[in-house]
Amino acid sequence: MKKFWNWKKDAETSERTLFLNGAIAEESWFDDDVTPQLFKAELDSGEGDITVWINSPGGDCIAAAQIYNMLFDYKGKVTVKIDGIAASAASVIAMAGDVVMMSPVSMLMIHNPATIAMGDHNEMQKAIEQLSEVKESIINAYEIKTGLPRKQLAKLMDEETWMNANKALELGFIDEIIGGKMPENSVIISEKTAVNSLVNKLESNFAKSEGRSVNEIRERLDLMKKFI
Repeated sequence: MKKFWNWKKDAETSERTLFLNGAIAEESWFDDDVTPQLFKAELDSGEGDITVWINSPGGDCIAAAQIYNMLFDYKGKVTVKIDGIAASAASVIAMAGDVVMMSPVSMLMIHNPATIAMGDHNEMQKAIEQLSEVKESIINAYEIKTGLPRKQLAKLMDEETWMNANKALELGFIDEIIGGKMPENSVIISEKTAVNSLVNKLESNFAKSEGRSVNEIRERLDLMKKFI
């Protein structure tokens, strides 16, 4: 098992820092008694407050659940700092922090769990039911941290929600923005969103000024979008 975590200790203050970088367990922790015990042993090898830096696209939800529980139950204060990305399973780990912080340029993403299944319709139904239960367990972590209604959290997961620091702070997924809050009008807009917004405005304005039908305008705009 390739370790995806690394500990550093300040010689003067004895403060410990945990770095979680890359995929959370490139191999599954399922039926693996060694890796979880190794992580817990390293976590419990010292005392006092710890800082956890996260930069991970996610990974194994079983590993994430165990790390979440270990950090959540840790006796000292746990400060989580997201300096790159905390997506998928990594976002679950982030929720274990007593204080969760994000860099102004980092991202947090939550979505529905996924798996690979084989077999007949009975096996597929079992996989669906398992995913449903996994989703409910993930919502538990988000609900404890944010206090948001479960239905709202489920919807955010359905939509694969990406959050910049301001949005994560607004929804309660984090407590602070590293270095202070960004300007309120700062947003991250995808290329697709920008293009669709422009097309909708052009469609409306041209239809009114040129006296053309909406369908005719849309046909011309659809042709234009192919070259954008």
